[in-house]
Amino acid sequence: MLILIVDDEPQIRKLLQTGLIGHGYAVETAASGAEALTAVRLHQPDLLVLDVALGSGIDGLEVCQRLRQWSQVPIIMLSVRGDERAKVQALNAGADDYLTKPFSMEELKARIQAVLRRVVREPATPATATIVTGDLKIDLAKHQVTVRGDDVHLTPIEYDVLCLLATHPGQLMTHRTILSKVWGPDYAEMTHYVRIYINQIRKKLREDPAANIRYILNEPGIGYRFVDVG
Repeated sequence: MLILIVDDEPQIRKLLQTGLIGHGYAVETAASGAEALTAVRLHQPDLLVLDVALGSGIDGLEVCQRLRQWSQVPIIMLSVRGDERAKVQALNAGADDYLTKPFSMEELKARIQAVLRRVVREPATPATATIVTGDLKIDLAKHQVTVRGDDVHLTPIEYDVLCLLATHPGQLMTHRTILSKVWGPDYAEMTHYVRIYINQIRKKLREDPAANIRYILNEPGIGYRFVDVG
């Protein structure tokens, strides 16, 4: 697995590079947002460890937003800010996880392993299964989602959340259940993760309540359920 470390502090880059190589990963580094975007195209890493604050030029949030226009590479964002607003901003930008500085290499390793497990996990349903409702089609064998025939570009986490709901149609999935199955048991209390990702999925699926087009229903304070719009 190749990991790209993006941080404007040489000491941090060196520390993370040495630690991750010691855990068996191949590592590339970038010192700025512009370098990061080039490195993703050039090296096609399996995961990014991306600092939010990158000094001059584009910051980590913008790097994340730009990457999400054409790449689904998993991203773990780093920041000295541990408040919920900062985490929400990172997740809204398209990050898969958020880690507050300072942190241990063991914690970073665990977060990387958790994100990579989600990416490579095979769907529990048969490989030939296809879910079709309204204008939405989910091909589980190809990991492809389309709306009105147009490809929908979902991040790995967005895809996992959608598939979890879609493979249990009509069933209420609590926040805790979604978090445990998609992110892992350590995330069971982070309900804002679910809210953010559901909102992003709804936009990409072109939900339109005014036209009665809604694939995911909200059960306030409890969770969500996937419905057949007919």
